[in-house]
Amino acid sequence: MSPVQTAVVPVVAAVIYRADGRFLLAQRPDGKVYAGYWEFPGGKIEPGERAPEALARELHEELGIDVERAYPWITRRYTYAHATVDLHFYRVVGFAGEPHGRERQALVWQDSERPDASPMLPANGPVLAALRLPSIYAITNAAEAGCERALADIESTLERGLKLIQVREPSFDAQTLSAFLSNVLLRAHARGARVLVNADIALAERFGADGVHLKSAQLREACARPDFALVGASCHNEAELDFAARLGVDFVVLGPVAPTLSHPGAAALGFHKLAQMIRGYPLPVYALGGMRAEDVERAYACGAQGIAMQRGAWLPYAQSRP
Repeated sequence: MSPVQTAVVPVVAAVIYRADGRFLLAQRPDGKVYAGYWEFPGGKIEPGERAPEALARELHEELGIDVERAYPWITRRYTYAHATVDLHFYRVVGFAGEPHGRERQALVWQDSERPDASPMLPANGPVLAALRLPSIYAITNAAEAGCERALADIESTLERGLKLIQVREPSFDAQTLSAFLSNVLLRAHARGARVLVNADIALAERFGADGVHLKSAQLREACARPDFALVGASCHNEAELDFAARLGVDFVVLGPVAPTLSHPGAAALGFHKLAQMIRGYPLPVYALGGMRAEDVERAYACGAQGIAMQRGAWLPYAQSRP
């Protein structure tokens, strides 16, 4: 059956977190399209209604909860046989009341690392993958700190909960970089963390890294997504964000958001511009450039996944929030 050609339907969808980090799914009840499928709670945005208002209304009607704190996140478009929808996802991290199915729907709390509710609505596959991304993306700085100190910092930060690292050492020769990458992978994989290699696809393949992080120049020239489970990309403007979305990478870093030592002459976007650029964007975005651990909440409020840091990632407080 070919999709019905109608106007795009705007919808809000909620990733509702409880204190232990698990998120909520609801099962569509009998009588609805895709009955029995699992989905993120939410519903249509009514004419004249703002998305946050629709979110609060739908969650009260469906689950009997009142939203206290929620952040905009990604927006995914999906075409079903019966409709094309724009799914405006929000991360709900504070609510009053105990969720219960007010429309006869079953509910289940899920672990983002091992979600097992099935079947899921087809639109939600990339969303489940995005839920595995942490709030902090750490970038190595061994050329400045020294390899021994950098590895010690990585070890201690992994102990505090770090889950995603980019090995980026452009000044290293091949032998030094290979040895350093091998050591990072050993430590990260022992702690359940994932490691991406900056730019060098062959090196990532040879050492069994979890993925690759594309430079903006690579992104603009790429014809196909690299064959890795996890692919990130660096972006600095709307055109590069569009390249990344069309290529189908898993996430992007966007910046510099604030002045940074790494690129002292680059003009900073600022948080207001960051929010404008990623409003309605389909991929998770990390704010990059001059970030500190305390900037996570501000990035959330802009609609970002979190923050990417180089020097700041290895400070003792950097992983104080998962």
